[in-house]
Amino acid sequence: MMRGLSKGFYLRRLTRKAGRMRSVAVGQTLDGTSPPSVFIGRAGYPKVLAGPLLTPQHGDTTNLDAPERWLSARKIADIVGFRLNLVRGKQLLDIHDTDSKYVSQLQDIALSRASPDTDAQFEKAPRGVTFNMDHSPFGPSGQIKELAVGNAKWDHELERAYHDTDLLAAEAVPELHRQNVAFSKIQKAFSAGTMGLGKNRKLVPTRWSITAVDSILADRLLDKVKEYAPIDSFQVYRYRALKNSFTVLLTPTHWQYEWMEAFIHVMGREEVIFSDSEPYHGKKSYSSVGGCYYSVKFAALEALARMKKQAGVLVFREAYQGYVPTGVWLCREETRQALQQQPEQFNDKEAALDSIAGQLALPLQQFQASARLLRTLGAQRRLDAFAK
Repeated sequence: MMRGLSKGFYLRRLTRKAGRMRSVAVGQTLDGTSPPSVFIGRAGYPKVLAGPLLTPQHGDTTNLDAPERWLSARKIADIVGFRLNLVRGKQLLDIHDTDSKYVSQLQDIALSRASPDTDAQFEKAPRGVTFNMDHSPFGPSGQIKELAVGNAKWDHELERAYHDTDLLAAEAVPELHRQNVAFSKIQKAFSAGTMGLGKNRKLVPTRWSITAVDSILADRLLDKVKEYAPIDSFQVYRYRALKNSFTVLLTPTHWQYEWMEAFIHVMGREEVIFSDSEPYHGKKSYSSVGGCYYSVKFAALEALARMKKQAGVLVFREAYQGYVPTGVWLCREETRQALQQQPEQFNDKEAALDSIAGQLALPLQQFQASARLLRTLGAQRRLDAFAK
């Protein structure tokens, strides 16, 4: 059962195992196109290693860093395979050095609506692979000596946000979402320091920028959702793909949220569950389960805003043997997909929980032992008591 370990420790073990995979082999020069994508590290903050994600491929490579499209992949190994074709270039920068030629090149890439041509020279041939619980994997990394970027045609909406130096990032992000700009495009532009008041703009580490954009969008949507009436039944939504299943239970209550995730025989015979939750008034500390908490919260609130309804939200995720961490995008996109399916509807919570229990690989009692709101729901108390 592997009891008592933290999610971070568990996933570090899992990502080390995945890190033995082979990546694309490249030399000291690389001529190709960028997806477009940039990666900003966080080690040594406020001085960080920043650079483009490049590939020796030519043509349209946008799919290599567009997670909104990846659920159509037949296997999670397919996603890992094309991600390991990406080469991370890097230079050490101060996060406030947004006026340099190199950062301008990174911003050209991040704001591009297509795949710009790139030509990079490295100090040494890039090596290694990188897996992480929050961001998508990529292949070898190397110190960039010279970088050339071809004519990049910027996305119109991202360009508008870039030129508005009086617009707060907390306003730019929701406006771009309203304009149907893909989450991944917003996140990369945010990370590259292209949003916010001109004097305050800075590079944001990729891992932090993902959670920041999820949180900004979730907070804005939550204000709207709290104005709506609750749904009038218990609703169960499901989606399964890429060695994962997601089950979403919406309850006819005011807003509260619980995220539960189980890893079942992924590395051996282990069965581990991690969870976190918040009542109506939210949580003050960073979630113990990391960035996926905010990605799923955003996806759930996006759906409720679309329905113009309020509800309690409990999300069950199970990852099975063959799963490989590819970032929190999977949790966001599978939750989104689940909430676009036709739900089962129930008049009482017992029937809804019975239906959920019949589809989970682990007994519902194991989730209840780890999850506060689910345990309360099963104990016959009203879930919306926490909203008061």
